[in-house]
Amino acid sequence: MGVRFRGWGIAVPDRVVTNEELSLTLDTSDEWIRERTGIRERRIGGSAKTLGVLAGQRAMDDAGMSAADIDFLVLATTTPDRIAPATAPMIANELGLTCPAMDVNAACSGFMYAIRTAYGLLETGNKRILVIGAEHLSRWVDWSDRNMAVLLADGAGATVLEYDPNETDLISFCLGADGSAADLLTCEHGGYFQMNGREIFRRAVRVVVDSAEKALATAGITADDLSLVIPHQANIRIIQAATQRLGIEMERAVVVLDRYGNTSSASIPLAFDDARQNGRIKPGEYALMTGFGAGLTWASAIVRWS
Repeated sequence: MGVRFRGWGIAVPDRVVTNEELSLTLDTSDEWIRERTGIRERRIGGSAKTLGVLAGQRAMDDAGMSAADIDFLVLATTTPDRIAPATAPMIANELGLTCPAMDVNAACSGFMYAIRTAYGLLETGNKRILVIGAEHLSRWVDWSDRNMAVLLADGAGATVLEYDPNETDLISFCLGADGSAADLLTCEHGGYFQMNGREIFRRAVRVVVDSAEKALATAGITADDLSLVIPHQANIRIIQAATQRLGIEMERAVVVLDRYGNTSSASIPLAFDDARQNGRIKPGEYALMTGFGAGLTWASAIVRWS
């Protein structure tokens, strides 16, 4: 069977928070943040629901589809508006959908987990699925904590996937999880995000490289065949280290981290939409979508753009 990307949409808050603004209240500077993370500014505001609605509607509009065309909604989010109910049904209601809707939480790997889930749902008879990654991370940030406040931000990205009997955009997947590393990046009920940055860096590079290599092997191609790498936008140093170990020049990596910060499950669709809007991926070309997140989770996929 085949699965095609039919439309994309993104949504980010209007409020821009620069490194200079953060340096007014934190012991940091624009230079310190850019050198260690690659971030210049980030967007703050909205909620998983409001941002998800905007991104989802734009993806449907881009695909030329209405609410009646969508058979299932899968929302990837680490920051739902409530513990219960799930945020996906609320987004579905705002979009006028009457189909099933559910949340998926795999942290920063969430969008890729949602794409894999949607693929399976299309295999079992659904025709079109709206996949959204939406985050309101700023709600769970201690703004006096320099380590986390400079990293996390808000945003959403969405795509419409459609069953196609003749052609496919999704060639292979490699997903995984290691719960023994769960305490490396956490956010307790009523608390804030905490992270062991050094250990996350070490493990993130390893699992991204490993899952990417396995996805490439399953697809029957090599890193040299890739036109683009679309990574989770966590930290520029992680992206640099992973691409170097894969033998891929940084020029082939899509980076929007400087503008949006780390938006968790929204970061890969934000980057993919940027690549598409700027004509960086053309029909027949291969791209690697790869991410990692708290859990520890990871996910890579090979896309052949149609």
